[in-house]
Amino acid sequence: MPTRTARTAWNGTLEAGSGQVELSSSGVATFDVSFPKRAADEAGGTTSPEELIAAAHSSCYAMQLSALIAEAGGTPQSLDITADVSLGPDTVGFKLTGITLTVRAEVDGLDAAEFAKVAQAAKETCPVSKALTGVDITLDAALD
Repeated sequence: MPTRTARTAWNGTLEAGSGQVELSSSGVATFDVSFPKRAADEAGGTTSPEELIAAAHSSCYAMQLSALIAEAGGTPQSLDITADVSLGPDTVGFKLTGITLTVRAEVDGLDAAEFAKVAQAAKETCPVSKALTGVDITLDAALD
């Protein structure tokens, strides 16, 4: 399996500095990062590690869920997954305080109970969920 790479170039102190995150493997984008904007309610045109984790988690979960729906005999028509990643204080510095995965789906061939079981299994087996086992991950999954 491949290895993917991202690179960050940072200049200055935590409070006054800023940087850019480059998605090196794909080359599709470079994003600005800043700690003051990371810790603010409004992102102000910059991304953050938490947003990048949310992107990774929602996309990984979508792939795992679609695979498990098919394994269970269903056909995913559409999956809308949102990952909300929260940052909060820790004893030293900060930590991820929680992740909420919200799923709304159109699926043929599975009832609500079967879908709920598959959605939970996807949460437990998605590689990003596995990597984030130190963070409380909650799931809100429902069929449309």
